Amino acid sequence: MKKTLKDVKVADKTVLVRVDFNVPIKDGVIGDDNRIKAAMPTIKHLVEQGSKVVLFSHLSRIKAEEDKAKKSLAPVAKRLEEIAGQKVTFIGQTRGEKLESAIKNLNSGEILLFENTRFEDVKDGEVVKFESKNNAELGKYWASLGDVFVNDAFGTAHRAHASNVGIASNIAESCVGFLVQKELEMLAKGVDAPEHPFVAIIGGAKVSDKIGVIDNLLEKADKIIIGGGMAYTFFKALGHNIGKSLCEEDKVELAKQYMEKSNGKIILPIDSANATEFKDVTPTFSGVDLPDDVMGLDIGPDSIKLFEDTLKGAKTVAWNGPMGVFEFEHYKKGTVAVCEAIANLDNAFTLIGGGDSAAAAIQNGFAEKFTHISTGGGASLEYMEGKVLPGVEAIQNA
Repeated sequence: MKKTLKDVKVADKTVLVRVDFNVPIKDGVIGDDNRIKAAMPTIKHLVEQGSKVVLFSHLSRIKAEEDKAKKSLAPVAKRLEEIAGQKVTFIGQTRGEKLESAIKNLNSGEILLFENTRFEDVKDGEVVKFESKNNAELGKYWASLGDVFVNDAFGTAHRAHASNVGIASNIAESCVGFLVQKELEMLAKGVDAPEHPFVAIIGGAKVSDKIGVIDNLLEKADKIIIGGGMAYTFFKALGHNIGKSLCEEDKVELAKQYMEKSNGKIILPIDSANATEFKDVTPTFSGVDLPDDVMGLDIGPDSIKLFEDTLKGAKTVAWNGPMGVFEFEHYKKGTVAVCEAIANLDNAFTLIGGGDSAAAAIQNGFAEKFTHISTGGGASLEYMEGKVLPGVEAIQNA
């Protein structure tokens, strides 16, 4: 177990907190502030304990000097001030005298947010990737600004950056915040120690994105439902005609191997909702052999029924990836139906591994019905693959 906030004395200490404030911003306006709200339990605890709170986050990617103008955390500081109900000092720098003296002058219970950590990826017009390649000197410098490091950014836990691994490796005391703690507890319960029957649902476009997940879950799950574009690679592996559907030719053999070693665990769709081109038009339906002139864009009604039946009685469900092109009105039915079927299970532990599945649940009003929706798509995916998360691994053990 990693140290948590409850294991660390933070009163009157300068506490560096890596948060995930990577929110959508257009023309200075924040489109969705859920990530800011998700960090509040940790921030509130530190303020109440009398810490001097120094927050920092990345915002999008910085690939050139001109990206910086649109990707400042200044609008986030303003929104954070409203949510926290107290003044937030914003310093538009990632290092330097102004930042250092502002941190030194903080009083207990005060909050400071400094500039987008990925500004460190571009210096004087040159791409240097100091943040995203975990530059040793930068991690050491940021660590020197405080006494304790708290990692509460689950969304970047699968990356070794200067702002997580770099600081944690260079500071006297480190722990995970409440958000990361909850993520780890929920993922452990849903993936490592599930109550059976355990049904995993894997969707999305590509088999290659989910190989590790299928590998890891074949050992642990009782059934694995496969949907989305990746299902057509499996159809092809079984000798079906897939028309113009998405297919990873180099993964057909692997899909065949998975089917053979799954002992009936893998449940594939039995029909398909199709279109002649990648457009949001009224679908035609077919079985698992598609006409030559169409592409499959969603599962069909018989597959929905099959998946609903497979989910009946499940005690643990882990879901990652949509069943079709759910941003198309005509091809979101499979994803919504699966979402609804999971949401209506009785006494089941239900987990969504972030990304598109999380968006589907939230947009369709099912968020409250799930036990846990992960805030980190990439991190939860790697956890489901059984990989070590560097941002967590670098934190001290309890």
